Amino acid sequence: MSTTASRPDIRARRLDADALARNFSDLHPPLEAHEALVEADRCYFCYDAPCMQACPTTIDIPLFIRQIQAGNPIGAAKTILSANILGGMCARVCPTETLCEEVCVREVAEGKPVKIGMLQRFATDRVMETGEHPFKRAAPTGKHIAVVGAGPAGLSCAHRLAMLGHAVTLYDTREKPGGLNEYGIAAYKATENFAQAEAGFVLKIGGIDLQTGKALGRDIHLSDLRRDFDAVFLGLGLAGVNALGTDGETHSGSHDAVAWIADLRQTRDLSDLPVGRRVVVIGGGMTAIDAGVQAKALGAEEVTIAYRRRREAMNASRYEQEVAATRGVHIRCNLQPKRILTENGHVVGIELERTVAGEDGRLVGTGESVTIEADQVFKAIGQAFLPDGTDGEGEGIALEHGRIRVDAARRTSLDGVWAGGDCIAGGEDLTVVAVEDGKIAAFDIHAALTAVEKVAAE
Repeated sequence: MSTTASRPDIRARRLDADALARNFSDLHPPLEAHEALVEADRCYFCYDAPCMQACPTTIDIPLFIRQIQAGNPIGAAKTILSANILGGMCARVCPTETLCEEVCVREVAEGKPVKIGMLQRFATDRVMETGEHPFKRAAPTGKHIAVVGAGPAGLSCAHRLAMLGHAVTLYDTREKPGGLNEYGIAAYKATENFAQAEAGFVLKIGGIDLQTGKALGRDIHLSDLRRDFDAVFLGLGLAGVNALGTDGETHSGSHDAVAWIADLRQTRDLSDLPVGRRVVVIGGGMTAIDAGVQAKALGAEEVTIAYRRRREAMNASRYEQEVAATRGVHIRCNLQPKRILTENGHVVGIELERTVAGEDGRLVGTGESVTIEADQVFKAIGQAFLPDGTDGEGEGIALEHGRIRVDAARRTSLDGVWAGGDCIAGGEDLTVVAVEDGKIAAFDIHAALTAVEKVAAE
């Protein structure tokens, strides 16, 4: 690799404002009212609806679509939000093509499912436009719960607890609520500051005191929360980043994709964000797709996603892979990183090894190498749970496979402490699953506190 050919080329303003606006516009423009009615008419309103069974939050999909068909989008929104208070964001980012829409009878029979996600967005957008919160709080219970983490799990748990009449203090280490909805979702999937609009909508229920810039183990401590509150819910997410473990990983031009996406989401003027002319993303999940597509949208000329297994094994759905392909991102499979190539302390490329599946299914390197020139390399190979603040303060929380162990009710090994979202073992790292975790935990917290009151009364 010659020095001239590999001279790093990272700069801002590769595209003008109009091109950036087009590239980061809404991935799926919302349905107009007439379009929503036409699409709702396609639903068969199945009695034992497979779409409803496939939804992690068990939204009554046939009911809300019938309500849209009847000209009642506000009622449809209430049906959605009663099961999933973050239904607006889930309508934008849920992999509906592998959940509700995959099992739609129309998909099975015709290969063209009802656009459930688009109809869900149509309804939830209508209720948010009213500025009114659709639910009322129950009478105050006198109980006070601490929720740590204002991502999807924490917001869901806090909202449900508030609805049930409890007071909630909601903590988050960042300056804005929303978690990955605010900091980790591709900008073209949630435009017009939607994550903050939805978080504000959730908090309108009342009874939730949001405190940002508060980190567990630094500003607040689990032992204090257990002492001062009637219950604690942990929605801590995944703060750790997996490393490649290769040479050159710490050099300039090598980035954590999650952190880069967060920076992009918080950048007011996208033209100020520098990007390489040649970009390589390592990984096969949604984060890899989001990083690759957005690098291309900023003006990168060549963007390659390199994944170590075959394409069918990618965590990113087939639809997301198609989005990347239509945006000009190349996906190359059966390539695992060997080392990041650098000159004068900066990335100039990456060397990868071709792989095959062995007889036992394990990945095997072939010894054949491939070199791709790159100004930037983004690592999107997964995140890890950091137990900061959950151990070292007396009895620690039990972990399983590196995450918090919980039971079916989302109870941890510590009395009075529940957990949900990406930080728990067995989670699917989906917004909709985190919402359901928070809801399940809230109901169990409510049941536990109510049971204590009944015992005390007796």
